[in-house]
Amino acid sequence: MKLLLFLFAITIAAQPHTRPAAVPPAHKRVVAPAPKFSDAEIQSRIQAKLAKSKIARNNFKFTTNGGITTIEGKANVVQHKGSATRMAKTAGARAVINKIQISEEAKAAARAKLDSGRRRAQVKRGEVRSQSN
Repeated sequence: MKLLLFLFAITIAAQPHTRPAAVPPAHKRVVAPAPKFSDAEIQSRIQAKLAKSKIARNNFKFTTNGGITTIEGKANVVQHKGSATRMAKTAGARAVINKIQISEEAKAAARAKLDSGRRRAQVKRGEVRSQSN
């Protein structure tokens, strides 16, 4: 009896240990690795984009260190702050520290636009957009 038990144990131990097949995910997310540029390359790419842009007249100061770009300056248009951030990100910056100061006149103009209401009529899904008969 001990011999049969011993042979059974050896037979079991000799079997290859396999795991059940893993279920593949329903979709595969393919993420391209972000290109890595040196600080000088990021800086030159930002300057090239800035030369083509309307926000160049604001004379923002861009500095890049370790892939992180810092933007300093003053703007008279609120949207220029966001444009400068997007410009640095698309030029290859890993992160952006935006220290642009918006003028009080620009802040007041933005507040006035918000107070006057939405510029476009908001249409909910399912509502008829126009009354054409």
